[in-house]
Amino acid sequence: MTTKEPKSINEYKIWLKNICGTKNLVLLDEYDYFFKATKIKNCFERSDLWTQLIKNLNSYNDEYSVNNFGYKLLMPVPQNKIYEPGLIIKPYESFLPKTFRKNVLENKSWPNEPKDGWILPNNWYSRIDDVVRTTFFVKYLNGVEFLKNKIDSLCKTNKKKIDFYLKAKEEGYYAAHLYITERVEIPKMPWGTETVSAQIEIKITTQIKEVIQKLLHGYYEKKRMEAKMIKKKDVKWQWDYRSNEFNVNYLGHIIHYIEGVIINVRDKQNN
Repeated sequence: MTTKEPKSINEYKIWLKNICGTKNLVLLDEYDYFFKATKIKNCFERSDLWTQLIKNLNSYNDEYSVNNFGYKLLMPVPQNKIYEPGLIIKPYESFLPKTFRKNVLENKSWPNEPKDGWILPNNWYSRIDDVVRTTFFVKYLNGVEFLKNKIDSLCKTNKKKIDFYLKAKEEGYYAAHLYITERVEIPKMPWGTETVSAQIEIKITTQIKEVIQKLLHGYYEKKRMEAKMIKKKDVKWQWDYRSNEFNVNYLGHIIHYIEGVIINVRDKQNN
């Protein structure tokens, strides 16, 4: 195994090939990834938990409305229906860089393996927690916890393991992240199958944050990849008011603050 630290995705691919060996190069193939990720997606999509969650959205919407002065939980769509998010597969061009960050860029033990071990093709469907993911967009900030509690209750009913995090980053990112463990059978090299404990990521955030996140997604991805590769500035971004970081990050904080104020004003007017 080479101990030279990869400095780019291309160098990282070479490092991975050396780790896996020539017999297992197919495991690094984009088509192999998509095939196995699709197996995970289809399995969860057919699960009782997901079926019940989608079926219950209308009743959740009505319950929230009753308890919140007639305001709705979810955004309406044509034909008087509500938005039903679909499950999507993390693109390979995003998946591989994530393993790069965890194996190399964020690995304080390099050239030794990270604290929890290398993330490699033989374990990365269990170690990467958003191979299959979806996002629910609620109208108001307090809808995040409301929907989270409903999903948590469904997981208990269906005996599914769930982990939950309220993320609030310095960079102005706010969202609830839920990770549901699903046991899935996928192909194993050179033959046969294996059962993996894949995590399905469900994010819950607000409608206005959806707009902001779409605008800033490319920026965040670029910054995460560059963070460990460039020399740090002497001035922190909080003081560099001419920088993109200052404008982008504080926009996220301002939006979150305004959403909290909206809920407070709304509740006070109706009490």
